[in-house]
Amino acid sequence: MRVVSLLPSATELLCAIGGESLLVGRSHECDHPASVSDRPVLTAARTTATTSAEIDAEVRSTLESEDASSLYHLDGEALASLSPDVILTQDLCEVCSIDLGTVRGAVADLDPRPTIVSLDPRTVWDVLDDLLAVGKAVGLEPEAEAAMVAAREAYWSAVDFVNPYVPGPEVLFLEWMDPPFVGGHWTPALIEHAGGRHSLNTAGEKSRQVTAEDIVASQPDRVVICPCGYDLDAIRRELPELRRQDWWNALPAVADGDPSSVMLVDGNQMFNRPGPRLVDAFRWLVSWINDRPEVASDDFPAVPMPPA
Repeated sequence: MRVVSLLPSATELLCAIGGESLLVGRSHECDHPASVSDRPVLTAARTTATTSAEIDAEVRSTLESEDASSLYHLDGEALASLSPDVILTQDLCEVCSIDLGTVRGAVADLDPRPTIVSLDPRTVWDVLDDLLAVGKAVGLEPEAEAAMVAAREAYWSAVDFVNPYVPGPEVLFLEWMDPPFVGGHWTPALIEHAGGRHSLNTAGEKSRQVTAEDIVASQPDRVVICPCGYDLDAIRRELPELRRQDWWNALPAVADGDPSSVMLVDGNQMFNRPGPRLVDAFRWLVSWINDRPEVASDDFPAVPMPPA
């Protein structure tokens, strides 16, 4: 079995069920576990902007142009040379990774044609079901079932630390900084299951852009800054611009002066990838919201807001 993964979360799913040895090619974004870095890279981003505002403008312009096929390049010749039996990809977000239509076009003339497994999770339960889908596609069904059961156990054992009778804090989850987007898909449910509230979006809906007025009206007690694709250093670079916004300084979470009320989380690794580490992200939420540090792993990539 020869597997190509064009989606970081799919690579993580494959490795979580013991299928790393099957991986023969990957996307440029597949960076976990680190041991997959020696596999050939088959994709590249077409965008070149560096700041949140510039990236947003370039993405919008590309998607609205006549040539709106994809924000990413796929090396079809390199893909064909790997003779994959299975290709793991997605049809969830055209902004985050290579789109399904591009993948189908690249393999249309291959003989034999590889099986394409397209993942489209909307909830954390869909993500855990994707473990089973990947396992079935690559012949590792028992291993996938064991991984799914372990992930569910880790999830529900964290829920035991949540007090359902105490109203939780309102949480602003910034999935993008400029313009501000709030988390969607699985993120609102993770926050609610962890004991918080997320009034700016509902479970299963896409992440969405919100106005400054929306954010201030929600009066968040806590803030998570976790932009998609941004590591902690990238977030820190853009904090000065965020702090200059009038609406930012009007938020209760910012005004109360408690650094732990505003947390920076590595958005390249956590929350935005619908893979096994969503369970780790959930356990961190439970730890943070309920003041139970023992629930989260010691190496979870989250830090308090640094002083201005």
